[in-house]
Amino acid sequence: MSNSWSNWSGFVTASPKLIASPADAGELGDLVRTAPGPVRVVGAGHSFTPLVKSEGTIVSLEKLEGLVSHDSANNRARVRAGTRLGALMHILQGIGQGLPNMGDIDRQAIGGALGTATHGSGPTLGAYHTQLETVQIVDGLGKIREFKRSSDQDMIHATGVALGAFGVLSEVTMNNIATYRLRRRKWVLPIADMLRDFETMMTAHRSAEFYYIPFSGYAQFIASDLSEAATTTRPTEDDEGSLRTLRRLRTGLAWLPSLRRALITGAVKKVPAEDYVQDWLNVYASDRQTRFNEMEYHLPFEDGPKALAEIIDLTEKRFPEVYFPMEVRSVAPDRFWLSPFYERPTCSIAIHHDAANDPLPFMRAAEPIFRKYGGRPHWGKMHSLKADDLKKLYPRWDDAMAVRRDIDPHNRFISPYMAGLFGIQS
Repeated sequence: MSNSWSNWSGFVTASPKLIASPADAGELGDLVRTAPGPVRVVGAGHSFTPLVKSEGTIVSLEKLEGLVSHDSANNRARVRAGTRLGALMHILQGIGQGLPNMGDIDRQAIGGALGTATHGSGPTLGAYHTQLETVQIVDGLGKIREFKRSSDQDMIHATGVALGAFGVLSEVTMNNIATYRLRRRKWVLPIADMLRDFETMMTAHRSAEFYYIPFSGYAQFIASDLSEAATTTRPTEDDEGSLRTLRRLRTGLAWLPSLRRALITGAVKKVPAEDYVQDWLNVYASDRQTRFNEMEYHLPFEDGPKALAEIIDLTEKRFPEVYFPMEVRSVAPDRFWLSPFYERPTCSIAIHHDAANDPLPFMRAAEPIFRKYGGRPHWGKMHSLKADDLKKLYPRWDDAMAVRRDIDPHNRFISPYMAGLFGIQS
C-alpha cells in the first residue's frame, strides 16, 4: 500500500513508495543511499509547487529539529534543518539572539525556507539564506558534507538556495543579531497614492510592505522600525475575520459588483490604524488559517508599481472571484546563485487565490505580466517556468548546475518536476 502526502493547500499530492523521518544525519544518509528514488525532502509542506512530489521517497525533516549550539559573542546559532520558524524564534530569544527579518508565516521549517529563498521585507534586509555561515548537507551518495562561509564561499552561494536538489540540508549555522524590539505601524491609504510614492514609502523604514485589497482602491501599509521603547500590547488580529467578510461579499454580491466595491471600500477605509512596540518575535508572524494557493514574482524594484497596477487591472476586470489581498514587499540584493534576488534590489508581488477555487486561470493570466518585467519566480510558489526560461534569468545558472551534478552525480534528488526545472534528461 502506498503512502499519501499533500502540501499545505492541498493542491499538490503524491503517493510515494516510502515516507521516512530520519532521526539524524546518519539515518538520512542511509535513506539517500537505499530508499526508492527519486528522494525528495519536505519541511512543512508550505510550498505550492511540486518540489516535494515523488513516486519514490519523501523524507520528512520533522525529527531533525532544535538547537545544536550557539555562539553568543558572534550572535550565531547552529540548528537542525527541520526546526520550524515558530520554534526557532523562541529558541533564539532564549539565547539573546534574533532573526534580522522574517516573513509573515512561521509554520515553515528553516530548511525549506532556506531552500526556496523565503524572505521578509526591507530594502536593506536579505532573505533567510543571506544569514548562512555554515551548511551541512547529505549528498547524493549519502555522504555528509559541510561548507563554511570563511573557506567555501562559492559552495555557500551555490547551495544556499537549492530546492532540495543539491543534497538534503541537515544542519545550518545562522548569523543572527542581538535580540531587539520593533515599533510596528499599520494604516490605510489610497492605492493610487501608494503607487505614486512607492519608492519613498518602501525605503523610509527598516521594513515596509503593503497589501492591496482587490476591488477596494485602498492598501494597508505596514512599517516596522527598531525601537528601544517599552513594549505595548499588540492589537488583536482579525485577518481571518476580514477574509471571511471579503469572501461573503464576493459570493453574495456577484450579481451587483458596484455594490460589492462600495461595501469593500467603505469597510477598508474604516480599518483602524495600529501602532505598537513588541519584541521582534511577537511582531512578524500572523495566523494564517484560510488555505490558499499563491504565485509570487520578484521584479526589479523600480518596476514594482507598474507591474502591480497591471495586475490590479487584470484582476478587477477579469477575475471577480479573487478576494485575497495582494502582498508587496522589497528585498535586498545578494550573491547566491539561484536566489531570485541575485544582484538586484527587488520588489516582490504575491497574488493569492482561495484553495477551494482552481487557481490556474488567474495565475496563468497574471504570469505574463510578471515575466514582461523580468520577474524571477519564488521557487516555492506557483509558476510555469522551465530550465530554458530560468537560465536566462540567472547569470550563474550553469555554475549552479555544475555544482549540483557534483553533489548528486546519480540524480537521486531529481523527480520529473525537478528534471523539467533544471533541464535534466532522464
